[in-house]
Amino acid sequence: MKKLQNIIGLSIVAPARTDQGWVFDNTHPRFSDNLLGLDVIYKLYQQSNHQFTGRVTVPVLWDKKRGTIVSNQSAEIIRMFNSAFNDISGDYQNFYPAHLVSSIDILNDQVFNDVNNGVYKAGFARNQNAYDEAVTKLFFRLDQLEQRLSNKRFLLGNTICEADWRLFPTLVRFDVGYFSAFKCNIKAIRDYPNLSSYLKDLYRQPGIAETVDFDIYRRGYHSKSPMRNPFGIVPLGFATQRVA
Repeated sequence: MKKLQNIIGLSIVAPARTDQGWVFDNTHPRFSDNLLGLDVIYKLYQQSNHQFTGRVTVPVLWDKKRGTIVSNQSAEIIRMFNSAFNDISGDYQNFYPAHLVSSIDILNDQVFNDVNNGVYKAGFARNQNAYDEAVTKLFFRLDQLEQRLSNKRFLLGNTICEADWRLFPTLVRFDVGYFSAFKCNIKAIRDYPNLSSYLKDLYRQPGIAETVDFDIYRRGYHSKSPMRNPFGIVPLGFATQRVA
């Protein structure tokens, strides 16, 4: 959306985590580290800080000149992409305009806590009460978003903003991943008419469909996990799902 594809490189980790966490598969061109040729993400963290012993996550924004991690927080990275490279890319679209800052921040907070992070709270719950609380809040928020979209094309009107792009990744992964792997199965997104239409609208924006891969989500979220999926069984359902 911000015309950064020829300015910022992209290396994608393999769909399934291993006992080493997020890894690359340098035998597969799509899942190779195109910059440093690393095989595991934790080595990138160690290159940034030799004493690093914390949790290793993706995404990671890497500074090639300084050889260090700029950020591993998606909320920070999307905000940087919105404006930090405008003079280089020549693209001045603003998905975080001043007159919507307060509304976007409120939506981002609600969506992150109850939806983006809510699916993980449900999927990694350690007891029934924690799961019940997380999944109830998740679907309460989805119901609210469904109602909001009954009279709006996008979350804040007729123009796409940052809040829409922060919601999109969770929605597009929901039916093929979170619904089954994380037990978020009270409803599927396809059961919400307004959310489904909204998701399709975002998916049809130029360049977005090429970033979506349902088979990666299916394999990734059902990868082997001692707590969630100890045998690494990947269901066949929705293997060929598409957003029409």
